[in-house]
This record gives sequence, C-alpha cells and structure tokens, in this order.
Amino acid sequence: MKPDNIVPRDRLIVALDLPGVEAAEAMIGKFGDSVTFYKIGYQLAYAGGLPLVRRLADSGKKVFIDLKLHDIGNTVARGVESVAKLGATFLTVHAYPQTMKAAADARGASNLRLLAVTVLTSYDDADLAAAGYDFTVAELVAERAAQAHDMRIDGLVCSAAEAASLRKLVGHTMTLVTPGIRPAGADSGDQKRIMTPAAAVAAGADYLVVGRPVVDASDPKAAAQAIVAEIADAAQNV
Repeated sequence: MKPDNIVPRDRLIVALDLPGVEAAEAMIGKFGDSVTFYKIGYQLAYAGGLPLVRRLADSGKKVFIDLKLHDIGNTVARGVESVAKLGATFLTVHAYPQTMKAAADARGASNLRLLAVTVLTSYDDADLAAAGYDFTVAELVAERAAQAHDMRIDGLVCSAAEAASLRKLVGHTMTLVTPGIRPAGADSGDQKRIMTPAAAVAAGADYLVVGRPVVDASDPKAAAQAIVAEIADAAQNV
C-alpha cells in the first residue's frame, strides 16, 4: 500500500512497552481515538498481553505483534498459525531465509501480514562485526530485504535511515515499518539509528513505531497527536 493511501493517524504505531495488561489498558484509555494502531512486544506479551490482541482487534484497533520469531522452520510455522488466529495485523520474524519461508507458508489465507526484521536499530557496523558478520549494516539490510521480497514477505522493519534506499530496491511492493523514531529533542535511549517522524516519512516509511517518547510523556495523548500532525504535514510534501 502506498503511504498516500494510509490515513496519517493510522501510520503511527504506539509501542505498549509496559509491565502488564492493566498498565497497557490504562494507557490505551488515555489515548482514546487518537491512536488506532498498537505494538505488543516482549515485555507485554510475556506479562499476559497476548489476549489483549483480540480485544483490541474486536474494538476496531490494529495490532502489531513484535516477537521477531526465529527458530527451526516447524516451530516458526506453528507459532505463526497460532498468531494468525489472534486478529493481529502485523507479525515480525527475523529475516533469515528458512524462517521467512516457514512463516510465509504457515500464515495461509489469513489476513496476517509478515514483517521481516533486517537489522535491529540498536546495531551499528561495529555491533555486526562483533557478532561475526562481514557486512556493513547497509549491506546486510539490502541483502535481507531482497531475500524477504523473493519470499513473499509483506514488509520490512528497518531503520528510517535505510528507508529511502529500500524503497528504491523494493518500490511500493513492500510495507516499510520504522522503529527508532524520536521527535526532535527527545532522548535517543538505546537506539543508534534514529530519525524524526517528518524525516522518516520523507525517507519513505509507511508506519512509524514510537514508544517511550509517547507513553512516558506527561500527556501521552497530546504527544501522539503531535506526532500524527507531523506525519500529516510531512506527507503533504512527499
């Protein structure tokens, strides 16, 4: 889907990186209708948060399950089959060929869309070298993106810094979801490859994942609305 076909509010994915379901539901209540898309990752999923996926979906919200599956093919396949029943919109898998193939085969005719994680946004070239890779971040991202495209994966999770080059590589055949988004002046935290919402949109990102700058804000709803406004303004100039 081209970004101009997505309503600006729907392009913001708020990461519910919270310690439990009660805290997550309280945060969702603060956002009201200002947020339509939520991400559930390790922290909340392992604190009993997966049933929240169905409740959010049934209330008209979209959910991104960010568990970055990576295991032997059969294990990945069975996991994808289970997730497909929850009503989620996105699910992440690591961009290894065997993992991606198993996930793509297992999601069947469901509406679940698969996102391949290229290189974590907390990694830089030195981190890849320390892990034994003889690639730069840019080289490995491009290699994995091409493989994901060939394996019928719906989209990529990538740094906004790579969005422009990936958009040239895959065109609009794949959705680009970018974490590591920080409004101007926000703390970068543990992210190394970050970008503002406006810059990410200009680079070609379809969806922006924002966590701490929104959920830790004194007024989370206002923080989310400000990012949506920035997305809308940037989209007009793309």
